[in-house]
Amino acid sequence: MAQSETLKFEILPSTNPATYETLLVHGGDSTTTTRTSEVYKGDGYYGRSDGFHTVQYTLTGFVGTVKLQATLAVEPTVDDWFEVYSETYAVVDDEGISGSYITNFTGNYVWIRAYISEWTDGAVNSIILNH
Repeated sequence: MAQSETLKFEILPSTNPATYETLLVHGGDSTTTTRTSEVYKGDGYYGRSDGFHTVQYTLTGFVGTVKLQATLAVEPTVDDWFEVYSETYAVVDDEGISGSYITNFTGNYVWIRAYISEWTDGAVNSIILNH
């Protein structure tokens, strides 16, 4: 039985919260920022044998790196996480990258999370995990 979840991040403070229609928006000052999502149950948590995971993420004007991390540990520590996907987006024609992207990865991972790093501009509109 497939399950979909939207990965959630800490939302940055805003003087006008109504303007935040996206999941995660950079402050716009070109500082390098890092954000980690909450953790979500992967196929290994449910004991599923195929280990197939699909992630769709949508970006607007984004400059930085989108990483997906996983762990086999039931109660993970900081050292238990490893990358299963990484894509870096740079400035093209004076703008960040905008669009929706899909990736698949296979593994009987117990927990999955998203990790945004080297992030200097733009927004992460959504990250959706399906397994």
